[in-house]
Amino acid sequence: MKRVMPLAFVLCLLSGRSPAQQLPTIKFVADTLVVQAEGTYETDPDLATLIFDISSQDKELNKAYGAATESMQRIVALADKNGLKKSDVSTGTLTLTPSYDHDRKGKPKSYSVQGEITLRIHDFSKIGPLLDDAVTDNIVDFHSLTYSLQDEEAAKERAVGIAMQHAVARAKAALDESGQKLGPVRYASLDVRQLIGIENLQSFSTAAETVVELHNGLFTRDKAAVAPPAMPPVRPGKISVSASVQCAFQIMK
Repeated sequence: MKRVMPLAFVLCLLSGRSPAQQLPTIKFVADTLVVQAEGTYETDPDLATLIFDISSQDKELNKAYGAATESMQRIVALADKNGLKKSDVSTGTLTLTPSYDHDRKGKPKSYSVQGEITLRIHDFSKIGPLLDDAVTDNIVDFHSLTYSLQDEEAAKERAVGIAMQHAVARAKAALDESGQKLGPVRYASLDVRQLIGIENLQSFSTAAETVVELHNGLFTRDKAAVAPPAMPPVRPGKISVSASVQCAFQIMK
């Protein structure tokens, strides 16, 4: 009866190496220079995104939903008043949530309606009036303000171009001393990172706090309205787009 030797063992005999003696193959590309460089492109944002929170609560379903719908319609009217296009206004979806507490008939004691509305603003001078009208009239609660770019891809391409210029300059400088010339790119890898300025601000709706006072030796509790905080200045900063490249250049003799 013939014994069949394992294929892996036969290959080891043919190569003259045991499994323990095998080493990883190291590939070396001659006449190649590998360079890594970074590039950063800074520009002013040209798009602002305003997000408002909409919420209402009432013991009757129709009133809770009607109040939320009215708030949303008033924001849409403000956007139209300030010259925003319909395509720059996104109303989202209103979510209805009944309370966990029920009355004797099994009906929820109250209903809560929540949603959000998003405004895309190209003229930053309109941000202040929109915030002022929406918050002062207690229509909605302010959620966030985001600055970004309408054409993000163009900014990324600029950053990649700057990084590539740096890589070529470094490669030429490295070969100047040896009298060699830089050839074409054999390999390149890219990594693009983008930073967007975001302002997360507090709600500007009027709140109420409990005030405890001492009168004739007895403590009394009362509700006092708290004025909303001052409106922060709208000052968009620069948007920075960074790119990192790694290139393998051919060395010309």
